[in-house]
Amino acid sequence: MQFTAIIKKGEKQYVALCPELDVVSQGYTVEEALKNLKEAIELYIEEMGAPEGLNEEPLLVTRIGVKYEKVTSTLR
Repeated sequence: MQFTAIIKKGEKQYVALCPELDVVSQGYTVEEALKNLKEAIELYIEEMGAPEGLNEEPLLVTRIGVKYEKVTSTLR
């Protein structure tokens, strides 16, 4: 089975998320966070069973940019 891993640098550790299962883990390196996420996914599947309907359609994870302008209030 293939799953998505999203990794983000936290304050002290890397946080790894599997959005398909809503499973999260962490580690002090990217490699450790991925290893821990893989273990967490395996435990999830062992306890909850394999989710139905996964990998039926392609999943796209990408980044997009949006324009942001801070609005200041003129009300007093």
